[in-house]
Order: sequence, then C-alpha cells, then structure tokens
Amino acid sequence: MTSYPSPTSGAIEGAIHRYALRVFYEDTDAGGVVYHANYLRWFERARSDLLDLLGIDQRASLEVGLGLYTVAEANLRYHAPARLGDTVLIETRALSVGRAASVLEQIAWRGADRLCSASVKVGFIGLDGRPKRQPEAWRQAFIALSPIQAPPAEIAPTSGSLSVPEGQE
Repeated sequence: MTSYPSPTSGAIEGAIHRYALRVFYEDTDAGGVVYHANYLRWFERARSDLLDLLGIDQRASLEVGLGLYTVAEANLRYHAPARLGDTVLIETRALSVGRAASVLEQIAWRGADRLCSASVKVGFIGLDGRPKRQPEAWRQAFIALSPIQAPPAEIAPTSGSLSVPEGQE
C-alpha cells in the first residue's frame, strides 16, 4: 500500500495561529509576483486550518443542520509583493468575539516584511443563510485567540474536537 504525506498544518502559539506556505508558479503573474486575490485564498486556508486545530468540525455542523462560518466582510491592505518561491507565514488572531460574529486580523509575512494585512469579519449562519449564535464552546475557542481576553493556554483546545453541541445532532 502507498503511504501519503500528511497535509500541511499550522500551529497555535498563545493567542496567535501561524500557517506557513510557499508561493508556487500558479500563485503568480508572468512576472513572478503574487496575484492580489491569492492573499484571500491564503487567508481562507489559514482560517480553515485554525478551525481544524481548534477542533471545530464545520462539516459535521453542516450535516446536522446547525450552521457554518462565512465571511461577512474583508478589508485588505497590500504592503509589499510576495514573489515566486517565497515562504509566507500567515498569522491570525481574534480582535473581537461576539455571539454570532468575530473579527479576525490576518497578516501575511515574508520574514520581517509585512506583505498584506486584513481585517476579516466571520459570522455564524444557519442553513437558511441568516446569522445565528455560534455554539458557545466554539465561541470560547475564538476567545482563546483574543490577546486581550485570552484564557491560559492550557484551556485553549489545540487537538481533539469540539463536537456539535448536544441536542443539535
């Protein structure tokens, strides 16, 4: 049987999630500069990895009809271009955590160079597309990424699963 390598995963360190990636040819224009929309893709990939590391299972949530997170607003600022072959680090932290929505800060770095920064508002919605309260355990997991209100690191889940809340199965 053929063994497959594990997919790339980031790490949560304190109140920051870090996700590294490499700039491939497909990410760039003919001049080897990263196309601006790819930062949105990279930020989305980092947020998806963050949910996995927090144990938030959006697929199970969808399957039982509970809901899912969606981007409600994204504001990006470009600082410097990433280029073919660069290693880029995406950092994510929570700026605010509400009952139905949270605002995350995401920054793409190449070493000490800030490439792109974003403020992304994610909301929890039901299958009808309307905002609803996110499960409290999931909300608490996001609070752990907020530098102002972060609980001790041992409380923040970094593996396992924050399953779909009881009564929602």
